[in-house]
Amino acid sequence: MFKTLRNAFKIKDIRDRILYTFFIMIVIRIGSQLPIPGVDRNVFANWFANQSSDAFNFFDAVTGGSFYQMSVFALNITPYITSSIIMQLLTIAIPKLEEMQKEGEEGRKKIAEFTRYLTVVLALIESVAMAVGFGRGGYLEEFNALNVIMVVTALTAGSAVLMWFGERITEKGIGNGISIVLVINIISRLPEDLTALYQQFISGKTVAKGVLAAVIVIAIIVAMVVFVILLQDAQRKIPVQYSKKIQGRKQVGGQSSFIPLKVNTAGVIPVIFAQSLLQTPVIVASLLGKGNGTGVGSQILKGLSQSNWCDPSAPVYSIGLVVYIVLIIAFAYFYTSITFNPLEIANNMKKAGGFIPGIRPGKPTSDYLTKLLNYIVFIGAVGLAFVAFVPIFFDGVFNANVSFGGTSIIIIVGVVIETIKQIESQMLVRYYKGFLND
Repeated sequence: MFKTLRNAFKIKDIRDRILYTFFIMIVIRIGSQLPIPGVDRNVFANWFANQSSDAFNFFDAVTGGSFYQMSVFALNITPYITSSIIMQLLTIAIPKLEEMQKEGEEGRKKIAEFTRYLTVVLALIESVAMAVGFGRGGYLEEFNALNVIMVVTALTAGSAVLMWFGERITEKGIGNGISIVLVINIISRLPEDLTALYQQFISGKTVAKGVLAAVIVIAIIVAMVVFVILLQDAQRKIPVQYSKKIQGRKQVGGQSSFIPLKVNTAGVIPVIFAQSLLQTPVIVASLLGKGNGTGVGSQILKGLSQSNWCDPSAPVYSIGLVVYIVLIIAFAYFYTSITFNPLEIANNMKKAGGFIPGIRPGKPTSDYLTKLLNYIVFIGAVGLAFVAFVPIFFDGVFNANVSFGGTSIIIIVGVVIETIKQIESQMLVRYYKGFLND
């Protein structure tokens, strides 16, 4: 990785793209500290500190502390992520959108335009809900129409500006703009989290105990990162053989290729889906001041909250963890089924004269790919569930409460790997251009 970056800085165009991306990152971090006018930040900070739900901690982590600071970037790019997922699902459900996606570059531009509009609509809805909810809770300096309009405008504009920054990084920077915005937010919280781990497990201990605790903490973090790298890069290569064809007096074709089936086909999406489904009722209840009683509803909400999982003093709430793991596996299959179509791939292979050795073209090939995909997806889903489980386990048993967790590690590692590949591909293109010019 470091060798790739060192070589990239030797090429002026790529160096300019990296510096451009770095400049936008700085602007984003400055914007994350700009307060929203009309919000009483001290009152809000006290309310946030009293929340027991880890859903708020994760939301604050992906917004880079903007939510806790109640800055203009408090919503961050979460509306864009949500709108992108919705558009992906609609593309499968609505034939016209599916046709549009198959039109090539023009179709993708139209879908991207619809995604932007949907992002602004979602940001507007979320900002109105937050402004009214915070106003009723006494977190605004004055709960009146003018203050609500200012908060809604600031939050919606902040989310739209971050979306624009992400697109500029994709166009003029090193690529993966939206993902890089998300990663820089998560990374900005790491020093604070590492400080919290130091204060809890190392500070005040004897030298021997402190060193041992530091080694264990570092070993766990490194092991998690390595495991996620292996999970992200792992793939099963399905060999494909293409038949020879006679064109004139020559034989063409006959090449061997392969279909790469990624073990973690769905990426981090299943974890985000499962987390959102479980934590949404908890967030809504917290905003409404509910869920602290002793009734059945309050007990269910406690079971849905990650802060109560793996707690030795209350093991019954860990049922929520079992539901969480089941949802991750279920969403992994669901998301893979809408992004990978074995029947379409089998038909395309048949049209091109390709076949999997030992498997007949057409439906037998589709059935074979489906069976293999189900097996691979299960392995990837279990790996995802394990990555998500480890931080929850240490939080519940050892009270190692940090804002980043398995989801954050998957996002960081996945984006870093993809960005390095983007830089390498840009370097390769320029190498071939220079070779041809010579």
